[in-house]
Amino acid sequence: MATSVFINLPVSDLARSKDFYTSFGWTLNPNFSNDDAGAIVISDTIYVMILTHSHWAQFTDKPVADATATSAVINAISVEESAEIDSLVDQAVAAGAIEGKAQDLGFMRSRSFADPDGHSWEIMWMDPIAQTGDWEAVQAKYGEQQPV
Repeated sequence: MATSVFINLPVSDLARSKDFYTSFGWTLNPNFSNDDAGAIVISDTIYVMILTHSHWAQFTDKPVADATATSAVINAISVEESAEIDSLVDQAVAAGAIEGKAQDLGFMRSRSFADPDGHSWEIMWMDPIAQTGDWEAVQAKYGEQQPV
């Protein structure tokens, strides 16, 4: 069985968050969604559970952080083609996201955004050559950029 990743996010307006996350192609799984939660499917193994604050409180005694004012995590998702970054981030921004920092090292590129509740996302692509760790081949293709 493949390992799955479930990213759980507290949201202030569940309907708005469902609309936001489905606006750029991620899907809502109605079997695991109700008035307190939405199950957003990113891939066969990656899911985002958006939870009302009251439902979130069932899982932790800690208060909900204001993600618009603090940063604790950046949720990074890879794409297969560099152009997919622009498509997804542009659609997220059109749906109400706030665009964040971008990075382009040639062999690796990313753009980021914050969702309506301030949760940080980074959409990134890395050249398959770089994924092998063969930095000589990366430098031959891209120049003297260094891995981060």
